[in-house]
Amino acid sequence: MNQLVEDFLQYIRHERGQAEHTQRTYAALLNKFIAWAEKQGLSAWKSVELSHLMSFLQAERARALANQPKDSPRRLSGESVYLEIAALRAFYRFAESERLLPTNIAENLSLPRRWKRLPKSLTDREIEKLLTPETPETPRSLCDQAALELAYASGLRLAELRNVRLEQLHLEAGFINVIGKGNKERVVPLGRKAAAAMERYLSTGRPKLVNPKSPATVFLTKRGKPFHPVTLWLHIKQRARHAGISRNVTPHMLRHSFATHLLEHGADLRVIQELLGHANISTTEVYTHVAGSRLREVHRKYHPRA
Repeated sequence: MNQLVEDFLQYIRHERGQAEHTQRTYAALLNKFIAWAEKQGLSAWKSVELSHLMSFLQAERARALANQPKDSPRRLSGESVYLEIAALRAFYRFAESERLLPTNIAENLSLPRRWKRLPKSLTDREIEKLLTPETPETPRSLCDQAALELAYASGLRLAELRNVRLEQLHLEAGFINVIGKGNKERVVPLGRKAAAAMERYLSTGRPKLVNPKSPATVFLTKRGKPFHPVTLWLHIKQRARHAGISRNVTPHMLRHSFATHLLEHGADLRVIQELLGHANISTTEVYTHVAGSRLREVHRKYHPRA
């Protein structure tokens, strides 16, 4: 069973070009099913029936969450169940198309409805506080400043931000080549302030971080290595605390702020879709709800008969 999962992961990695995060997620979810199946005496995928998949999902919905008290009522979220079903369906589609399994029994699994969560963005004032340079300047503060400016100016995902390489930067021309999900490339403009912060970091900060073994990754830790996702996340949260922002700031909030602020200032939704690297316009449309709620808030606050 493990070998077939490995074949599937090789397929989505090399032929589908799926993001590393997606690969890890699918691997973890399918391995979880294998562990459950072994306890049920199932040792081969051909022995698995639809009833087994249903029983597994039912067990997942009912099981207590890890790191929670034994009497905790909390259970697996609908979002997590959605991902487990999506992983099984993707795996079975692959196995059937490659004729590794006779039928796709997972096609009859229905995906639960996903509630669209409105993205949280920072206000203009919070962005101004967050992007105020720290003093005194150090290689780390210059690195953090450049990363924050780039994240907000170009709307990059966390993975895109931490993996930016020197050859992707075109500061004089004012744009950056971004390698997004599925290794899709897009061109995103840079603002003047972001370009200035990047130039200062590259000329003054990065040379003090780099060592002979450092890669061409733009943002480096004090050891001259690329950032781990959690480390970069913590840097951003720490900067938010130092700036006096009490909210729980995440790297994705900068991306949401980028899109929301563009829309609020009149940018076309199709342009925002292109800048964000969304394959489907429906993914970008969630920002129209955010802008709409903002308009209602302004109307209530300032209209005399609201």
